[in-house]
Amino acid sequence: MTFLRYLSYEKPYIYVYLAGFLISAAVFFTDSNDGWEWGTLLYGFLLSSILLIGFLMFRYQQHLRVIRQMDSEDYESLSLEGEVAKQYIEDQKTRHIREMNLVGERQNEHYDFIVSWFHEIKTPIAVLRLLQQTDMDAASLGEEITKIENYVDQALYYAKLDSFNQDYEIQVCDIIQISKNIVKSHSKTFFSKKISIHFQAETLTVQSDAKWLHFIVNQIITNSLKYTESLGQITISASDSQQEKQLIIQDNGIGISQKDLPRIFNRGFTGETGRIHAKSTGMGLYLAQQLSNKLGHYITCKSAAGSYTRFIIHFPQDSDPYLLMQKTHDE
Repeated sequence: MTFLRYLSYEKPYIYVYLAGFLISAAVFFTDSNDGWEWGTLLYGFLLSSILLIGFLMFRYQQHLRVIRQMDSEDYESLSLEGEVAKQYIEDQKTRHIREMNLVGERQNEHYDFIVSWFHEIKTPIAVLRLLQQTDMDAASLGEEITKIENYVDQALYYAKLDSFNQDYEIQVCDIIQISKNIVKSHSKTFFSKKISIHFQAETLTVQSDAKWLHFIVNQIITNSLKYTESLGQITISASDSQQEKQLIIQDNGIGISQKDLPRIFNRGFTGETGRIHAKSTGMGLYLAQQLSNKLGHYITCKSAAGSYTRFIIHFPQDSDPYLLMQKTHDE
């Protein structure tokens, strides 16, 4: 900091000094007493100027000392403005560190997901290459292609999580019909594993985004298919009460251990089931829960190891007057 630049910030002190001197001079000129002399006035001006210069030099040295100490957080501000600025900078540093930590965590999440996704998608691709070298079975081919499509969907929807609010449209959806379409797309897997499907509801209308809801239900049904053994059974039912609407997807597969159950919606969590019975990215249920929350829904799960797994998607009752009116008009 140059001394001239420093003086530009100390102008209030200089102005106060000049104002005081001018007031003294005005008193001198208006005083009827002839005892005042010009030499006395000039002498007083000289002494006060020396005092001002000494004060400014002292302040200048203080500022230089504070500037040198600013790298260390333990320094004393010279003004209220400086103290407020110091606190603001500290708050900004704290906020910046938190944001950088969040960015770092997000980058690690993306890296972990990409690595696991590449490992996961290599399996169906390897199977397809093997099928090329043998008599290609259409059912097996379709099953592997469905797996690849599911992994691609996971990557796509994971990438869209942060920009969700730019790509959704809430409308009245028939969740049972959506479920039937998903089951139809997995028909070859149901057939090859001889898993039966039972619908215990004809229709259930909810307010949601059909595209995102399709992905959510697909992740749950895919999960049930993966962990339900041959000759198993999957049941899809619905519940409609005054409090909420529910889509219930239950299988009689291998189930989930009680210690793993609270963590199945965590990002990247596979648990004992995922490690022992099938390779898994641990992203399907995580994405389903995250997207459900963004749409105003949520998913719960009940399970008993070796017995069953029941996923429930909870929907609030219709509350949008426009959509209610649209629903009445359609009927």
